[in-house]
Amino acid sequence: MHAPLISIVVPAHDESGRLGDCLDSVLRQSFADVEVLVVQDRSPQTPQTLPASSRDPRVAVLRLGAAVGVGQARSAGADRARGGHLLFLDADHTLADGALQALADRLREAGDPDVLLFGHAHLHAGRRPGAAAELLEAAASGTFAPLERPELFGAPAHSWDRLVRRELWVREGLRFPEGLYEEVPVVVRAMLAARSAAVLPRECVELHRRHTLHPAGSPGSSHFDIFGQYERAFAHVEALGPAAEPVRVHLFDRMVRHCLFVLELGGCVPRASRQAFFRAAADHHRRYLPAGHRRPEGREGVKFSLLAGGSYSAYEIAKLSHIAGGRVASRLR
Repeated sequence: MHAPLISIVVPAHDESGRLGDCLDSVLRQSFADVEVLVVQDRSPQTPQTLPASSRDPRVAVLRLGAAVGVGQARSAGADRARGGHLLFLDADHTLADGALQALADRLREAGDPDVLLFGHAHLHAGRRPGAAAELLEAAASGTFAPLERPELFGAPAHSWDRLVRRELWVREGLRFPEGLYEEVPVVVRAMLAARSAAVLPRECVELHRRHTLHPAGSPGSSHFDIFGQYERAFAHVEALGPAAEPVRVHLFDRMVRHCLFVLELGGCVPRASRQAFFRAAADHHRRYLPAGHRRPEGREGVKFSLLAGGSYSAYEIAKLSHIAGGRVASRLR
């Protein structure tokens, strides 16, 4: 049986009712050398009746007998995949028109790299590019070993903005761990293990939710899982020794930005837990601070400094002062 070029794994967790749009966006692509693995578990966020597009012959439905998180569902789909490269999508993602053909063309041009990075767009409240757009543009030419571009480890660690060669996935025994933010150590390990990588500076995946937080972790997960996931990621970096030292700076900055984003995003960390979350983030700042680290400029640098100081009350006062200052400035305009 012919092995497809790309296997697309889609956990059926669907809080926004967009799974059908996701599958339709894949199946209407002009490039058809794909298989789609829809992973259906027994969690409340998973529809038990799948959309009509799931009956397309290129779609296989894998039914799990328990309620699991998105990470375990992705791993189960990857285990069943036959394609040369893996792409992980969430139910409320869609592929831009022509995306798969552009990815296939870039794979061929780049000599079939282990990892192919590409752009994404947020469609909530108007189209805007993902946070890593400038990094991708800067690395868009040629093929490289990821350690030659350590700045790419400072980009958000998403599993759906890259193709990963399935041979690399199997060779490294990659699997998503339990809990939320499970993408972080997997993406870091895949990038460290890749012998070659390339970039397609094109927005291939479209996000329809407001923030890039995946829909569900495994039972018992919480936003405090982020700390264990970065511990795993840094362990992978440290296992490579001095060769991976340039990665530490960029991964550290990504960790701090990520933790502060989660802390400040409404609906993530309950008010009663915010101080404990801040202290855990400050502890990770101390543990993983690279020698000679230079903080970012401007307001972001102030946040880094406040986290380094470890005082949650000072952090909250500074935040309230900034909000108040913004209100005054708006009245004066």
